[in-house]
Amino acid sequence: MNFEVIGTGHYAPENVVTNDDLAKFLDTSDEWISTRVGVRERRVCTTETTAELAYRASKNALEMAGTNPEELDLILCATISADDASPSLACNLQKLLGAECPAMDLNAACSGFIYMLETAAGFFARGTAKKVLVVGAERMSRLLNWNDRSTCVIFGDGAGAMVLSAGSSYLASKIYAKGNTDVIRIPHPQGMSPFYKNESEEPFVLMNGQETFKFAVNAMTKDVQEVIEKAGLTQEDIAYVIPHQANLRIIDSAKRKLSIPPERFCSNIERYGNTSAASIPILVDELNRDGKFKDNDKLVLCSFGGGLSSAACVLEWKCR
Repeated sequence: MNFEVIGTGHYAPENVVTNDDLAKFLDTSDEWISTRVGVRERRVCTTETTAELAYRASKNALEMAGTNPEELDLILCATISADDASPSLACNLQKLLGAECPAMDLNAACSGFIYMLETAAGFFARGTAKKVLVVGAERMSRLLNWNDRSTCVIFGDGAGAMVLSAGSSYLASKIYAKGNTDVIRIPHPQGMSPFYKNESEEPFVLMNGQETFKFAVNAMTKDVQEVIEKAGLTQEDIAYVIPHQANLRIIDSAKRKLSIPPERFCSNIERYGNTSAASIPILVDELNRDGKFKDNDKLVLCSFGGGLSSAACVLEWKCR
């Protein structure tokens, strides 16, 4: 016994920042960003906290699921941009929802949402949860050096959520990590200890774009192939691939290495940018609300990011 998805939701800040807006203070252009990354606009918080993003996405998912917060047995949040070191984002979300269940965060960078599904599957398998809220929420804008055109043009803010119930839709999964601080890293502030002697680093995204690209394409291709095989399926059986929205060229490169028809790969990066752990559930909710999924459709979710980490899974969709 694992789970099935009974509700989805997402939320993004109202503030839309276009590539032309960025070109007003950066040496960049809409053409430069859109051709290299695939982003044309992103949402950026002005007053919203990460917890508020998570709350709004969760409310939408709970409403679709016909579930009250008091019915939840567990809240899991995937994030690298929680408002506080403590309490966790999940605990702050629990308070906003009025839920009374255990709540905790998970950090696997952009792979966090699928890592979180794997975690939830363990609770269902042990029979200790009947309904679980899983949320990917990120305020990436506070982790960016807004003078660095190689990174700040990529990311955006937002949250996506799913309500899970006991079922048998989680067909196969893979999670992977190989410690590496040379490719993607976000340093913490060093603090004020008078005894700590290391040099302080700015707490912003540091990324080697070329190495990130190579890792992402290889991981996505390998992971997708492995989980499809684990599920006893063929690539032709897959209705949709829902990849982490990091870079449109990464997705296009992976398409060419796989036998899944290219029109089955989904994307919304042009409107949201890279929202890290939130990107997959945001895209799933949009597709779900647009009526794209049919009963028993086989979906592949796949992600990659800091760690270095990657993850993929196969879901059998159940229409409700």
